[in-house]
Amino acid sequence: MADSDVRVRFCPSPTGNPHVGMVRTALFNWAYARHTGGTFVFRIEDTDSARDSEESYEALLAALDWLGLTWDEGPNIGGPYGPYRQSERMADGIYADVAARLLQEGFAYHCYCTPAELEERREIAKAEHRAPGYDRHCRDLSDEQVAAYQSEGRSRVVRFRMPDRDWTWDDLVRGPITFAADQVPDFVLQRANGEPLYTLVNPVDDAMMRITHVLRGEDLLSSTPRQLALYEALGRIGVTDGSVPSFGHLPYVMGEGNKKLSKRDPESSLQWYRDEGYLPEGLLNYLSLLGWSMGDDIEFFSKEQLAEAFTLDRVSPNPARFDLKKCTAINGDWIRELSEAELVERIVPFLVGAGLVAETLTDRQREVLDAAVPLVRERMETLSQAVGMLGFLLVSDADFAIDEADATSQLTEDGRRVVATALEALESLDVWDAASIEAALRAALVDGMGLKPKFAFGPVRVAVTGRRVSPPLFESMEILGRDTSLARLRSACG
Repeated sequence: MADSDVRVRFCPSPTGNPHVGMVRTALFNWAYARHTGGTFVFRIEDTDSARDSEESYEALLAALDWLGLTWDEGPNIGGPYGPYRQSERMADGIYADVAARLLQEGFAYHCYCTPAELEERREIAKAEHRAPGYDRHCRDLSDEQVAAYQSEGRSRVVRFRMPDRDWTWDDLVRGPITFAADQVPDFVLQRANGEPLYTLVNPVDDAMMRITHVLRGEDLLSSTPRQLALYEALGRIGVTDGSVPSFGHLPYVMGEGNKKLSKRDPESSLQWYRDEGYLPEGLLNYLSLLGWSMGDDIEFFSKEQLAEAFTLDRVSPNPARFDLKKCTAINGDWIRELSEAELVERIVPFLVGAGLVAETLTDRQREVLDAAVPLVRERMETLSQAVGMLGFLLVSDADFAIDEADATSQLTEDGRRVVATALEALESLDVWDAASIEAALRAALVDGMGLKPKFAFGPVRVAVTGRRVSPPLFESMEILGRDTSLARLRSACG
């Protein structure tokens, strides 16, 4: 990967919690920058004071940090085209200055139409089967008309004057795309209170930050002609050198019912994946498959391998369906890719959250986890599952509890007789290790009582671990130790 002039950006608005569709966009931009040796710009679009929040801004920083998607320019590290929060750029007067210059040079005009008038004219256009966009009512007002509106005390917005021609570009993902002139009406750049809109700030910042490739969601496809026209105007008024970025529109991520994945869908929230114990490696691996392919049926790879292979010709224009089961399966593969020591470290925060251990492990807790994690890693798909799988090894005797449903099914009168027989066989055991425990229990329960293993060990498992499903029984009892194991068996007999 040689250094290049490629500059891409990820520019979310800090509203609500980060979602996986947003992460997929960030990932593809990051991968393209790393593949080309270019620059990954992280910009915050926070000019909507009614919806943006500092909490969401901090969540965005934390999300990219957790995922390991490091940026080359942006918040906290700066860069040559800062500031990288639009609220700070707005305070510097950047957008107001551009809007004034566009007005002065005739690329924009003041619009005095009220919301009620706009709605009335939209309804008329709809009834007459005309395009419902703005009808250019204020585009060429006379001085007398302007004076009349001003005397009424009307507020005014700034609208961009769209050139009367079709707009065509070669989309990096979808190929040639054309919008007819009548599909792109004059649009608002600045509210009456002076607050700039996305239609102004986004292309202005892309132009000023020398963005060369805009990779964004398909939902923004229809705004591209407006941005192309504005880029052209920015070049004419000397804001930029006249260069225009290449656009690529990434496919939708679909949820259940073949509908676009919404922020309201539970599986869309990035925080949910963190809480459930998905690894950033696993989540990024799966998200990279939503609309992109490495080829040769390769589906398991790191983000570094993604960056090495990422090219835009492998991005599909077709919608990609989010499959939570496949995402979870890939996450399980990544769990098994971790060393045992690394897996222990990643599990600990979930055990802390469940109140099973403190932030600093005791020597005994460390010993238990080092011995038990190898027993469960093949069964784990998320880190949070460690709480249920390993909790019985870490809980105090006073807090140990048996699942009621499992107790009902396993610790029946016959089940308690099995446990009592197991207790008797184990009390006289000289060596307390998995092999000795297994031999003693098989002799007493399978050979002695004539039980099949399922019925022989099920009650013992529930008595010792509290659940019908647990890590291997004999190894678990070795880890628990003689005293605790026998105490739990005695308690279950009663």
